Amino acid sequence: MAAALILLGAGALLFEAVWIRTGHQAAAWWTRLTDELATRPVDDVWILTGAAIAAALGLWLIVLALTPGLRPRLPLRVPTDGHGRMRAVLDRKGAALILRDAALRVPGVSAARVRVRRRRVTVRADVRFRDPADVKDELADAVRREERDHLALARTPRLAVRVHRSPT
Repeated sequence: MAAALILLGAGALLFEAVWIRTGHQAAAWWTRLTDELATRPVDDVWILTGAAIAAALGLWLIVLALTPGLRPRLPLRVPTDGHGRMRAVLDRKGAALILRDAALRVPGVSAARVRVRRRRVTVRADVRFRDPADVKDELADAVRREERDHLALARTPRLAVRVHRSPT
């Protein structure tokens, strides 16, 4: 949001500068702003205050850009018992481990790798015995059931299941 506001302000200033350079009449606010900036000395209190505010906002934006936020976490459903202010999250790695364990419980799966993203879960499994098409169907059902019953995610991610026969 801060970037959008900065982009909007910079775009307005750029538009006004181009507008004036192409021979059009400057707006009153532009004339007043340029006169104020041209006549005030650099050590003026208002100029120093504006520079300090701009520096503080710049540092704050850098701190926000470097903090990880909640991207590695998945929001969980809120119970319908009236506690709408409650919030819970699950780490993506934990969700991947739970889904991998569910995939390994499917008969015929010898190894499974699960990748959990914000909107997509990708399951890759090695099949030692049984038909891979049957294993793929059972694997998709097991992972969906595990998502629904144990993970309780707020948004159900899309599921991509890939199976291939293990060489041994």
